[in-house]
Amino acid sequence: MIKNFKWLLFASVAFVACNNDDEVLIDTTSSDGKALTAGSAVVTKYIALGDSYAAGFSDNALFIEGQKGSYPNIIAQQFALAGGGEFKTPFMADNIGGFAGVPVFGPRLFFNGVAPVPVPGTPSTSITAKLTGAFNNLGIPGAKSFHLVTAGYGSTAGNPYFARFASTAATTVIADAVAQTPTFFSLWIGGNDVLGYATSGGSGVNRTGNMNPATYASNDITDPTVFAGAYSAIVNAMTANGAKGVVANLPYVTALPFFTTVPFNPLSASVLGRGNVAVGNGTISAVNTQLYGPLKAALTVFGAGDRVNLLSTTVSNPLLIVDESLPNLSAQLTAAFTPDLGLATATFYGQVFGQARQATKDDFIVLTAQSVIASAPAGVPAPLNVFGVTFPMQDIHVLTAAEFLEVKVATDAYNATIKSVADAKGLAFVELKVVTDRLASGGIVYNGFTTTSTFVTGGMFSLDGVHPSPRGYAIIANLFTDAINVKYGSNFKNVNVGLYRILYPASL
Repeated sequence: MIKNFKWLLFASVAFVACNNDDEVLIDTTSSDGKALTAGSAVVTKYIALGDSYAAGFSDNALFIEGQKGSYPNIIAQQFALAGGGEFKTPFMADNIGGFAGVPVFGPRLFFNGVAPVPVPGTPSTSITAKLTGAFNNLGIPGAKSFHLVTAGYGSTAGNPYFARFASTAATTVIADAVAQTPTFFSLWIGGNDVLGYATSGGSGVNRTGNMNPATYASNDITDPTVFAGAYSAIVNAMTANGAKGVVANLPYVTALPFFTTVPFNPLSASVLGRGNVAVGNGTISAVNTQLYGPLKAALTVFGAGDRVNLLSTTVSNPLLIVDESLPNLSAQLTAAFTPDLGLATATFYGQVFGQARQATKDDFIVLTAQSVIASAPAGVPAPLNVFGVTFPMQDIHVLTAAEFLEVKVATDAYNATIKSVADAKGLAFVELKVVTDRLASGGIVYNGFTTTSTFVTGGMFSLDGVHPSPRGYAIIANLFTDAINVKYGSNFKNVNVGLYRILYPASL
């Protein structure tokens, strides 16, 4: 039986940090050689609304260089060439990321050649020090749709990042945006309304039917009607004085490397033998004889034999996981195992395997679970002390197919609202869901560079597996300006994504 196997995802990854360490230059000419124009849009006062994506969050942190590379900041640089005004960002104090003494929004990660690790140093951004003045970038990490219209979100208890620069603790994000009399705005919000649920392996609650967001936890799914009300309120407030804008829809969160990097079936004979196939084959034989065979036989009696199959020596095997949507057969398994194991041990087996099954290709093993696979669960005796092999991966480790369906249904409802509101208000619309589908199926090409959603090396996403890389943010900015050009007759030029890093290096 294996004891302390650790599956190392990054053992042999080769990687280049960036293409160009120099400052990115902005091309001041349009693609057709004509003077740049905003068309029918007025970009003299641009306000960006959203969540961590708008803020420039990257590599598990919020830090100065990431904020500079946010898609709103790149868009604002293009706007400046056609009459756009100053675009102010509430910068953090350093490039370590996060707040001093508080494990929030950092520290950032860098790739050390083997795996993502935290950068050295101590964050210097004070969580209590206030910034003065109004800011154009109102992207708030952690914000859900309804947070933008929630009074008190500007307090430390509401959101520590927004609290640094909110006009008052009692204000709303939208109130501070409208107070600046914007002429143009961008809005990309809603990802966090399902993301926390997904990244926690569906361990939150689907709040569909619950119309009181004050009762929601951070990892709950927002009711689609609550989302629709908040989204409409945001756009109504931003357009009340004639401002034009651009909005974007939401990809399925499972398009992110956080959900696609760790395979559902990593358990080959070589892996189980830590590189020794003979040892792995012996392990497979022992697991089949001591656990999987008896377990499958018992489950078959109860009509659930398809939950577990014997491990193979010739192909990679799926992880053993908990699926809370399954009927709980703990009592039945306890009764079946009691004659051979005794009541106490049989009860434990029943509790462990009552809702266990092997993963399928429709399940998503979360990125943070990679260090858990084949580790020893606390307090679990041999031979069950191997996560994913003889002890099921827990709810927080896996977004099951049933849980993803809940995310999908909510996302589809949010997107219907976004498109409807965009059409009704005559706003530019960015179809980002289609783009993420392309990233996962061959990639997209800009300036001769193919960018994919592959973790670490693909170029689109940062080392947290959720937020974009510098190049990813440049691509997003281009997609926004493309939509603005189509809607308003402007001719803003795409930035050259090849001039933007794939990943940030250790030292900035």
